[in-house]
Order: sequence, then structure tokens, then C-alpha cells
Amino acid sequence: MAERLHKVLARMGVGSRREIEGWIRAGRVKIDGKPVELGQTDEGLSQIEIDGSVIKLASKIETEVLLYHKPHDEICSRKDPEGRKTVFERLPDPTSGSWISVGRLDLTTTGILLFTNDGDLANALMHPSASVDREYLVRVHGGLYPDILQNLREGVQLEDGVARFTDVQPRSSKGTNQWVQVVLQEGRNHEVKRMFESQGLQVTRLIRIRFGPIALEDNFRKGRHRLLVKKEVQQLKALILQSKRDISGGE
Repeated sequence: MAERLHKVLARMGVGSRREIEGWIRAGRVKIDGKPVELGQTDEGLSQIEIDGSVIKLASKIETEVLLYHKPHDEICSRKDPEGRKTVFERLPDPTSGSWISVGRLDLTTTGILLFTNDGDLANALMHPSASVDREYLVRVHGGLYPDILQNLREGVQLEDGVARFTDVQPRSSKGTNQWVQVVLQEGRNHEVKRMFESQGLQVTRLIRIRFGPIALEDNFRKGRHRLLVKKEVQQLKALILQSKRDISGGE
């Protein structure tokens, strides 16, 4: 059954659907030297060109997901004009397609970062409707008073809307720097830091320790990576399937 070309390429891990749609509009995707039209299907095609590079179409590829423990001095881009290290430099090549980052982490934020060669899975995990848990260990400078913790649970007003933690658990701390464990179900830019700043607190360290069902192991050092096993990939897919059922009201 024919599918739209941008969907097939996204599933292959070439890029996200939105990115590929942009490439098509810009005339970067071609067949026999001629630009592809938006809405073009893969029927009768075996390969295409993107920026002059030949891409062999594959209707099915094995989904791979890579867990990476991001250090504090790497950015979540493939290239950086300033010459800084990127998270992609240490990664092995996937069996097929290319790695797509499932969300991003700030330059100074460390912790779990997932990559997949399945564009549809990446988009689904990043979509706000999926409500995927993102758990962080946060060190803040200032007092975590009960009223502040309550505000963070109920929701605080940011410039791009209300934001709230679904769980806030203070950890034992000493001095003016205190640790707290929080869970968020979205990934807006600098959201965790901005939430604490709204309460007059400065985040001095931020570590993402869990994304959905995938947690960062205690002995898994920064800069290391591993492929998720089949059961873990199935857990991620099941999470997306369940969120779709919840939205549709299905059982």
C-alpha cells in the first residue's frame, strides 16, 4: 500500500516528518533530478535523492533506540557553528537510517537522552499528547519552603503558559543548596529552570534520571551509551499506544 514519501522517510530515521516536509518545500528532495511534490507517495519508487545523496527506500526497518548519558558540555545538535562538542559525536551508527534525538537537553544539563532511527516513534514520544514522564534530580540555591513546593505542584505561570510538576519530592540536603526530585510531562525550553526561577530559586545542577519507563542506571557513566533491549523498546511503543487509547477514550 502506497504511503506518503515524508512518512516513509521519517520512519526510516532520515528526519522528522516536519523536517522532511520542509526539505520537500525547499526543493531538496528529488526523483530523477526533479523536485518531489508535497504529498508524493512511495509507489513505484526504490530510491530518491536528498541534497544529492541517494536514499534507498525501505518499507520496514527494525526500530532501534539508543540510551545516552549526556555530559554537561555537549549540545543536542549535529553541528555547532561555535565548534562545541555535540551529543552525536560519540554515537555508533544505527543498523539503518540515522539517529533522531528524542527531545533535547540544555548544554549544562546532564542525564538520560534517547535516540531512535524510527521517526514516527520519535515524534510520538515528543508530542505533548503522549504525556511522557520526564524525571529530574534538581539542585537549587534557596529555601524549598512548603508553599513553594505546593505552587510547583499546582502550577506556576510562565511566559508561555502554566507549568506544573506531577510530583515533587525534596531530598535530604545540607546548607543553602538543596536537592529535589521532580516529574514533568512535557518538554518546553528550559522549563524546569524557569519554574524554579518563578519561585525565586536558582537551579545550580540539573540531571534527567528517567524518560518514561527508561531510567538511568546508577553506575552508567557520563558519555556512555547502550542500545535498549527489545523489551524496553516495546515498553516505549506500548506507552504511546496507551496514550492514544486514553485520548480516544478506548479501552
